[in-house]
Amino acid sequence: MGNNRRLKQAMCKAADGKNVTIAFIGGSITQGSLASRSEFCYQKRVANWWRKTYPKAEIKDINAGIGGTTSHFGTARVTEDVLNYCPDVVFVEFSVNDEANDFFMETYEGLLRRILNAENAPAVVLIHNVRYDTGGNAQVFHAKVGRYYDLPSVSMQNTIFQKVVSGELEAKEITEDNLHPNDYRHQLVAEVITDFLADIHKNRQEQEMAYEVPKTPLTINAYENARRINAKNCAPEDTKCDGFAKDNRLQQEITDVFKNGWMADREGAKICFRVTGSEIAIQYRKTIQHPAPVAEITIDNGQTESVLLDANFEETWGDCLYLQPVLIHGENKEHTIEIKVIYAPDKKIPFYLNAVIVA
Repeated sequence: MGNNRRLKQAMCKAADGKNVTIAFIGGSITQGSLASRSEFCYQKRVANWWRKTYPKAEIKDINAGIGGTTSHFGTARVTEDVLNYCPDVVFVEFSVNDEANDFFMETYEGLLRRILNAENAPAVVLIHNVRYDTGGNAQVFHAKVGRYYDLPSVSMQNTIFQKVVSGELEAKEITEDNLHPNDYRHQLVAEVITDFLADIHKNRQEQEMAYEVPKTPLTINAYENARRINAKNCAPEDTKCDGFAKDNRLQQEITDVFKNGWMADREGAKICFRVTGSEIAIQYRKTIQHPAPVAEITIDNGQTESVLLDANFEETWGDCLYLQPVLIHGENKEHTIEIKVIYAPDKKIPFYLNAVIVA
């Protein structure tokens, strides 16, 4: 259940007829993947629960779900995509996008701390989705963070998946690919969340202890202040940039992901940056169009081992906005980065560099 002081404050605000903003950040399930219409997505169903429960209030809902992305990217985009709207409540859904390991526990904590420490002090509710073939997700690691921060959370592993295990539900009734929900499962996910919200609503007048964000993080917490460096806010070092062109096309919405970057379609093309931090990751397009280009990144003139950025995507569902860490818990200082295309078999398939994520 966690500490629901902030959540109750948002509910009381809505009950008084004041404007309330509800935001959701996550991956493809939050984006609405496999829902036949956007209004059938669990996100919209939960937002509509707020509208039905608090008819005097104007409820604004924000869907910041981007398919195939993790809490690592979430930390770098949450201010622009969520916090700039001053949400009263933020639902966080990354448990089937993050892997179950310490790295993603740290990036998840960075995301949560960034939201919790926002100036308007929003409530945070954690959502743990699950794979329906294996029962796998990152819940064990994410829940450690959730308990440490005393946050309310709802788990599909502990609810819907248990009905599949018991035979009460068949996986094929609720998902085509054992991961993304059909309309029926979007409804079930929404019901798990709204049942929890309804319990809090009934007791919203009961006071809880004031919520305080722990000053000491659970992990090393290197990602709380992650930032996205792309063509909107940064220019590469012109004297060392050769063959990469800025993408000037207008991004229509946050799910229009292959925008605001740089492209190169020939071998030998290179682009260079100077960044400051201890964590560096490269975000680029992996494509289902084969053969795709391959680039190589070198940090600090080869002081660390170079890393290949292979744009060939082995999945079949579509092009992927891929985020590849290249420096983890390194020295916190200014670093030079050079990205060079070393294989470009087809000019019709350029190497697309979306961003450099630094923390």
